[in-house]
Amino acid sequence: MSAALKECRHGHMLYNPDDTFIGGSLDKYGEFSEHEVQGILSLLPEGGIALDIGANIGCLTIPIAKRASFVIAVEPQRITFQHLCANVALSALRNVHTIHAAMADKPGVIHITPPDWDSGANNGGFELKPVSGGEPVRVVTVDSLGLQRCDLIKIDVEGMEGAVIAGAVATITRCRPALYVEADREDKTPAMIEQLTGLGYKCWWHLPPLYNENNFSGNAENAFPNIVSINMLCLPDGKLPPFQLYEVEPGDTFSKLMARLAG
Repeated sequence: MSAALKECRHGHMLYNPDDTFIGGSLDKYGEFSEHEVQGILSLLPEGGIALDIGANIGCLTIPIAKRASFVIAVEPQRITFQHLCANVALSALRNVHTIHAAMADKPGVIHITPPDWDSGANNGGFELKPVSGGEPVRVVTVDSLGLQRCDLIKIDVEGMEGAVIAGAVATITRCRPALYVEADREDKTPAMIEQLTGLGYKCWWHLPPLYNENNFSGNAENAFPNIVSINMLCLPDGKLPPFQLYEVEPGDTFSKLMARLAG
């Protein structure tokens, strides 16, 4: 397994340079998905409390923690979690609590086949698929944390977003945090939208490009043309996003949004 250490926009980062998107971005640009980072930070009040669910190696955790008073960062992949802890330590962020676990709608244990770090694949796109005899991973719920204040929840869990939300209903109802949720699974997005609207939230599409022309390394080559992250920014009814976005419609998907814009 290869690993590299580099000074990046938000601090020194330990990463896998063979990873397609996260490691590749850090290697080429000294940052990862900076447009997404800034979108998330715009939702978080100074000194707020945040949950980073699916934190990976901490590319979003680190800048969130520099704005927040307290961050809980949750990551189920063991090697990835070790890199997350290293990156939190490298930035001396004592306000970050890291948890090696998956999050879903009920507690338990799942067994998974860990990703192959040497394959050069997309580590950020790893799905937790239960297998017999795999490596055990603890599963917890957001509600089990018992938070009395929460200003932001970021959820990027490769298709398990709905289960995470189901396990966070009490926290969301009590704290009314801003939610930033990956929504790139066409088969699951409509049900997730129904979940969120049922909790009294309005949603908007946020589609930040992966490449930032003003990147930390000053690299003018766009290695990720036409690649965007597909996310939803969700706020309690009555609140509006801090910048103009396309509103999510009932039963929506990314492809339906693209059809509307084209048509």
